[in-house]
Amino acid sequence: MHIGVIGATGGIGSRVVTEALDRGHHVTAFSRDATRIEDDRKNVVWKSVDVLDTDAVAAALPGMDVLISGFQPGNAAKDMADTVTRSIADPAAYATAARSLLKALESHPRTRLIVIGGAGSLETEPGVVRADSDALLHETLDAIGLPREYAAAVRGHRDALNVLRTSNRLWTYFSPAEDIAPGERTGRFRIGGDQPVTDADGRSRISMEDAAIALVDEAELPRFVQRRFTIGY
Repeated sequence: MHIGVIGATGGIGSRVVTEALDRGHHVTAFSRDATRIEDDRKNVVWKSVDVLDTDAVAAALPGMDVLISGFQPGNAAKDMADTVTRSIADPAAYATAARSLLKALESHPRTRLIVIGGAGSLETEPGVVRADSDALLHETLDAIGLPREYAAAVRGHRDALNVLRTSNRLWTYFSPAEDIAPGERTGRFRIGGDQPVTDADGRSRISMEDAAIALVDEAELPRFVQRRFTIGY
């Protein structure tokens, strides 16, 4: 397959690139500035693109089977504090990016889109979304060490999902577990829909490596077209 990855230098995006290459796929890896990236691996081409430049995204789509977007303001892998600050300052960026991607896909309707989003739009119980509750959001943000102001960004991710839900494009939204970090590639996790998958201790957690497995699995064998899914241990 030919898989595009937006945010290919990010924590999850970089692991998606590696996972896809290891499975023999061709990858176009997108970054805001790919001119300084040195990567001698086979079957990967690096290109610069701004996800908010709809025409540039559309121009990169010919021949691509799936586009996986790990868009984040700034470079979270290198400076998470900057990304957090930017996300708080412009929480609408996620929905704006979703609209740009959907617009680009209008000229390439057979290309599938997988958006890596947030966990805050998951339901803590049927019909109860964490992003809709200040109390639930603050509890989670306190637990993972993010400022409470980041609640605006969590809601921005939720708004991006709602943008996708109004579209007839071939989109999929991936909500990672609430606790996601670099770790082990185990290949052993469970898949869920609109509610978080929790372990025996009630924790919603996953490694970035296993998230990459789930994303490339979905690229290869789509199970959640026009739907959201999540994973956890």
